[in-house]
Amino acid sequence: MTAVRRAAPVLVAALLLLACAGRAGATGYRYWSFWERTGGHWTYATQGPASVRPDDGAVQGFRFTVGADAADAGRPRGTADFDSICADTPAKSGSKRVALVLDFGTPADAPSGETPPGGRTVCARVPSDASTADALAAVAGPLRYDTNALLCAIAGFPHKGCGEQVSTGREPTAAPGSDSSESGSGPSLGLPIGAGVVALLAGAAIWQSRRRRNASG
Repeated sequence: MTAVRRAAPVLVAALLLLACAGRAGATGYRYWSFWERTGGHWTYATQGPASVRPDDGAVQGFRFTVGADAADAGRPRGTADFDSICADTPAKSGSKRVALVLDFGTPADAPSGETPPGGRTVCARVPSDASTADALAAVAGPLRYDTNALLCAIAGFPHKGCGEQVSTGREPTAAPGSDSSESGSGPSLGLPIGAGVVALLAGAAIWQSRRRRNASG
């Protein structure tokens, strides 16, 4: 019983470390996620909109979301059919048409004091060599970028903030904009590491208690 009592404070500290490790991982980002429509499904883009040069007939999506990684990010909602979105925009020589789906997210994901506007779809007709960012600027301004060229706002939403960290209650595996597929998400290391800390400190406490008992005997 003496050994158990001596080990108890160390075990409590270890459990607190485990709890803190779990909370530390529950962090995501509030940001505009970028998606590409392929085969009737949304795929998380592996490049930024300034680097992607879609073909005529492409469908690209943006969703304002809070997420820890690509698997956690909200996908664009609503109509995502090129023929419907660009029905009133005929093809023109020397240009291309890009259908854009803009989802401003939910009130819960919006920064404090801001209300997301309703989602919209729009067809951008841009030069043949234009990027997705060019198409977005043509039909959904004003845009706002930070000093690292991270897209912060579309059509002026949100008015402030850019990729800030927020609590999500979920385990992150990648920062926004990293190279990830739609389903890319690895297991969290928080639990194994925390369990290892508990085991290590518990063993140290028992060893210390036995050492003291032997010394007193």
